[in-house]
Amino acid sequence: MPKVKDTITPALLAIAKGLKDLPDEATKYWKSITPVDTGNAKRRTKKSKKGVNADYEYASYLDKGHSKQAPDGMSEPTRKHIDKIVKKLMKKGASK
Repeated sequence: MPKVKDTITPALLAIAKGLKDLPDEATKYWKSITPVDTGNAKRRTKKSKKGVNADYEYASYLDKGHSKQAPDGMSEPTRKHIDKIVKKLMKKGASK
């Protein structure tokens, strides 16, 4: 019979690796759904220690859905995208 440690450790390692990639994934997804006019918004969106940094004056305007290209803004769709990834990680970890 396998030890509990031998069963849990691979699952935790898989989950931890996936969680480590979440800030990059959140930034990448946010940028992918950011409306494009001049490209300024995408160019000035960066990953920060606290999350995604949309460093331009009209970021809150776009995030409130004031663009036909992103009627739901970027924060909520990005949160939902990350939630899906976390659920997949947990499911994958549980199956190891």
